[in-house]
Amino acid sequence: MLTGPFGYTGAYITQALLAEGVPVLGLTSRPQPSDMSSVTVVPCHWGAPVAGAESLRGAAILYNTYWVRFDRGTTTFELALSRIRMLLEAARTAGVARIVHVSVTNASVDSPLPYFRGKGLVGQIVQECGIPYSIVRPALAFGSGDILLNNIAWFLRRSPIFGVPDGGGFCVQPIAAEDLATLVLGQGQADGNQEVDAIGPETLTFWEIVRLISDAVDGSQWLLPVPDFMALAATHLAGLLTGDVVLTPDELVGLRMNLLTSNAAPQGAR
Repeated sequence: MLTGPFGYTGAYITQALLAEGVPVLGLTSRPQPSDMSSVTVVPCHWGAPVAGAESLRGAAILYNTYWVRFDRGTTTFELALSRIRMLLEAARTAGVARIVHVSVTNASVDSPLPYFRGKGLVGQIVQECGIPYSIVRPALAFGSGDILLNNIAWFLRRSPIFGVPDGGGFCVQPIAAEDLATLVLGQGQADGNQEVDAIGPETLTFWEIVRLISDAVDGSQWLLPVPDFMALAATHLAGLLTGDVVLTPDELVGLRMNLLTSNAAPQGAR
């Protein structure tokens, strides 16, 4: 069973499972892509514990990618936490043998940032659910469909100037989404309780990442260090044009705090 099988990270995990010949039950409310027609879609039963347990019946491993990026309307971090509690209770009732939860580097219940604090709280719920588990904590996962990097590329294609917040000296250790999916599948076969950070082999400053994207686009853009408020204003404008949220203030703070880095050994190769 995989939550979010057609989302960004979930789609990579789905493809890796299918490549291994593993049948996939997908818990989702998203439309099913034609290239994933072999996934058996299970409707969400967040408010019906018995139905939720029945939909998980027979699943050996629950891979969880479900979370929310930020509070939006009635979709909040608190709602996501309550849903994950119900999901794990349903998994225990259904006899699921292992949980593999995708978190984020430096998730902590003490974090001042709601996203990282919420991920830390989810980790606690997983640890206390009574099912053997793995918690995989990726830094920035790059690949087709990534929100942040592709939105930066969108902006670079359309503007000769790109403002890099505060000179972009903060660091990121990006992991390829394919490598993350491989690691997640491996943790599905691990023994006991495991916690692992998922980072790639390179540590790059944000400036270096933007420069790499600029070079991939055409390399003609002028990168300009700007104050945070100017960078956020520009990303807000880009969000209005793309119909997406490019970067939130909390996400920028997380980048500046180097939260997408780890002292662990790299797990990715790309």
